[in-house]
Amino acid sequence: MKTVLILFSVLLLMCSTSETQKLDYPKAKVSYSDFESLVTEVKEIREKRLISLNEFIKKAENENVIILDTRSKAMYDKKHIKGALHLNFSDFSVSNLAKVIPHKNSTVLIYCNNNFDGDEVHFMSKTIVIPISEEEKKKTLSLALNIPTYINLYGYGYKNIYELNELIYLLDQRIVYEGTTVNQNYTTINHK
Repeated sequence: MKTVLILFSVLLLMCSTSETQKLDYPKAKVSYSDFESLVTEVKEIREKRLISLNEFIKKAENENVIILDTRSKAMYDKKHIKGALHLNFSDFSVSNLAKVIPHKNSTVLIYCNNNFDGDEVHFMSKTIVIPISEEEKKKTLSLALNIPTYINLYGYGYKNIYELNELIYLLDQRIVYEGTTVNQNYTTINHK
């Protein structure tokens, strides 16, 4: 009797497992084709909104302008452009963006690590070299956060976005940084 019950339980479990496998679960709320369409729409617009540091600084002085830093909170806390507001890229949502950028017509200035040279600890580059073949030797691939930030902001309805397009040396006097490591870094650099 015990053996029959065990066999029956095993058969029942096998049947329920195969029935579970047949169920149609809803698809994730992800659409590559929507993203691809958005990328195509944004490409030409973004190219016209790439600005130099001088233009970036001039725009930052106007009212209703937000400098947005979308790097991790840890990186933002260590060093960021003075006056920049923080929202981690992975936290983008309608409500979170509205807290940081309350008006869709606000001018939004963006930058990322790949805009800065000379401080690979706090503005780490995401440029990588990929070996491809003996003929090509290697390919450089730049994975800057600026691009997905721009695309996603635009997709959320923020159309007045400008992206810093200049490589800036850490000690460039035109820019001021804030963060927990700013004074420490200047002291270290100036004493070398």
